[in-house]
Amino acid sequence: MIQSVLPVYNTFGLTFLRGEGAYLFDEHGKHYVDFACGYGVNSLGHCHPHVVTALKEQADKVWHISNMFHHPERERLADRLTSASFADTIFFTNSGVEAWELGLKMTRKYFSAQGKPEKYRMICISEAFHGRTMGAISAAPRSYMIDGFGPLLDGFDIVPFNDIAALEKAITPATAAIHIETVQGEGGIRPHSQAYIDAMVALSQKHDLLIFLDEVQCGMGRTGKLFAYEHFGFTPDLLCTAKGIGAGFPLGALFATERVAKHMVAGTHGSTYGGNPLAMAVGNAVLDVMLADGFFADVERRAQHLAEGLQNLAAQFPKLYAVHRGLGMMQGVQCQPDIPVRKLIEVMHGEGVISIPAGNNTVRILPPLIISEKEIDEGITAMHHASQKFMETLS
Repeated sequence: MIQSVLPVYNTFGLTFLRGEGAYLFDEHGKHYVDFACGYGVNSLGHCHPHVVTALKEQADKVWHISNMFHHPERERLADRLTSASFADTIFFTNSGVEAWELGLKMTRKYFSAQGKPEKYRMICISEAFHGRTMGAISAAPRSYMIDGFGPLLDGFDIVPFNDIAALEKAITPATAAIHIETVQGEGGIRPHSQAYIDAMVALSQKHDLLIFLDEVQCGMGRTGKLFAYEHFGFTPDLLCTAKGIGAGFPLGALFATERVAKHMVAGTHGSTYGGNPLAMAVGNAVLDVMLADGFFADVERRAQHLAEGLQNLAAQFPKLYAVHRGLGMMQGVQCQPDIPVRKLIEVMHGEGVISIPAGNNTVRILPPLIISEKEIDEGITAMHHASQKFMETLS
């Protein structure tokens, strides 16, 4: 008999009843260092007091109004985000994939308005992840996500990660945009190289293509800057983000330049809940913290401490770990090919640190941006203990 909750999640079997800062507490009161943050969602940790206060205060005012009416918190959040980014305009959604879908629509609308409706295809990268709508799985097809859901939607050309020659070869007269995660998350915590980014920008200019970034996981401070593209010295035309922007509350956004967005007039898109007052209050509270003087400098400093700890872990257990990589508070340790990463992570859970798997047999590490060096050390120590225990099972 099927469960009352659709059984599409391969759960670990832990039950958490409370969270505070960088810690989660299970039903028995045991605490865990949270190196997962709900796939990077809890950017300011659990129950950040400023965010909690903002949500409670808004809950006593108004929860929902139609987007046919103005709401000052929505306009304020959009103004602050455009001022802090490349974008001229923003559309708020409830999730990352909703923002992603709008980016796809806006790309096609832009070229149609130029009298070039034949330019509709998007070049995407292998092992990427953009969500689980029909459009998103068509743009990032993996067998476990697409089996039984065909036919997939047309319009996407997939090329290998970080392969400049393949990217250039894939461009045709029908190509409208190049679409990448600035740092791949599900693909194994893989930043694109500077050379690849430079080539992508040059090709987009040469062939009149838009650059559409997916920063759902790597955006909103995760890499030590508000957006990951800031590390690479360029600006996109479109960017979707979510996860950390709401610090645990459902919120996403599509960022766009005026050049691309000006064709999206009244009636071309909408959302019932997108931009609701509760989400906007939370989003502004998150920005209060993230845009404070010195916040990102502190994140980058502590991220370096985390990276050094993970590098040391990989060096001490070469039979378990092949390579460490990452950017900011988005880190990963790729396991050796014969190591079952999920089983290793379960041992880590037993030692009191929460991590999650990613592609390429990778242990994914996404701590809250506010985590202290002491808490990082506690998590790394737990990973050491777990690695030692796992090694004993191999002997």
